[in-house]
Amino acid sequence: MSLKTPVIAVFDIGKTNKKVFLWSTTFEIVFEKQQTFDEIVDEDGFACEDLGALQQWIVSTFAELCQLPEFEIIGLNFSAYGASIVYVDRVGEPLAPLYNYLKPVSKSFPYTEYGGEAEFARKTASPILGNLNSGLQVYESTFRSFWPEVFKAVHFPNYLASLFTGRLVSEITSIGCHTALWDFDLGQYHPWVATIQDQLAPISTEAFLPIDGINYGLGLHDSSAALVPYLRSISDEFVLLSTGTWCIAMHPFNESPLSAEELAEDVLCYLQPNGKPVKASRLFGGHFHEEQVARMEAHFGGSYHDLTFSERVFSLSSRSSSVFECAFAARDLKDFPDLASAYDQFMVDLVGQQLHSLDLLLKDAPVKQLLVDGGFSKNEWYMRLLAHALPEVEVYAAEVAQASALGAALMVYEGETPKNLIQLKRF
Repeated sequence: MSLKTPVIAVFDIGKTNKKVFLWSTTFEIVFEKQQTFDEIVDEDGFACEDLGALQQWIVSTFAELCQLPEFEIIGLNFSAYGASIVYVDRVGEPLAPLYNYLKPVSKSFPYTEYGGEAEFARKTASPILGNLNSGLQVYESTFRSFWPEVFKAVHFPNYLASLFTGRLVSEITSIGCHTALWDFDLGQYHPWVATIQDQLAPISTEAFLPIDGINYGLGLHDSSAALVPYLRSISDEFVLLSTGTWCIAMHPFNESPLSAEELAEDVLCYLQPNGKPVKASRLFGGHFHEEQVARMEAHFGGSYHDLTFSERVFSLSSRSSSVFECAFAARDLKDFPDLASAYDQFMVDLVGQQLHSLDLLLKDAPVKQLLVDGGFSKNEWYMRLLAHALPEVEVYAAEVAQASALGAALMVYEGETPKNLIQLKRF
């Protein structure tokens, strides 16, 4: 009779796709499943997550996983999107829909009482983003007189974990993702939070709760979870540049306070699972790429996928000086003879923006390594241009399977972190 393989289950909950993985103790994926759900609407007719259907799927799926004869589950954790709050009653049942963070705010916040918008945003490392500042969702909820009494307001990843632990807690990575709750100067809740603190679930300092032979995690904000495998595997100081629709550069070793000027350039801070801040800069790079490629292909015909890299790009100059404006958008495509030359110039402009965004993190805290993961790590123009512009930095394309889910799995594993979690290719 063969022995069961010990595995860690992780539910990775994105806005669109919901996934579950089983990781072996060598951190290979041995099982995965994906699910999508139609959105529902809240009482105002605004689209939101179907929390009931999601919850039912998670509970029933975990029960099915526990019955698989070849596996023994030794851990369970969650990585999920942030900026979302679940309001629960005294027995932990949701009292309201899981409101969409894109929903417009209906109650203004008294920023002037806390130094004005700019200073409030700087101290909380939270650009003024409406309901994306999820702490202000809780503030707004106190004015909903038609609600029954709210016992606790719980961050979404932590609520999902509570379905199995029975514990309503706040975990630090969810508190520290542009929520407007945390005072990064003081390393504690911002003073305004005193007005809602009775509603917030208490902060837990535990990484997981051992119950009946299973280590149950508390849930992690997905961006912070994605950083965990790198922090566990890379010994030198580094910046992780995670690329997709958004290109988010995270610098876990930059401890300088966030300035108003940095905040204005779309720099903010997250919190690591150990409570230390991570300074991060953002660029809408994947979106710019999709937008401009569509414009070029419509004009010239053909596909950029058929192009090959040429070192002539190193002789081109960029006009990019802002993280918010794609310089190539103002270029006249009639100035280029073909798609190849236009794409070369576009990538020079895009990487110029990326370098400007990176410089916001690196100018006061240089590192030896830049690790690029996600879609652009496979784009030769992007990687070669970065390496050419940063000769003093080792630039790597990094590949790690399902980084957010892997980070959540590592947080509930008590053994030694395996080597070779991350595959690196130097440019």
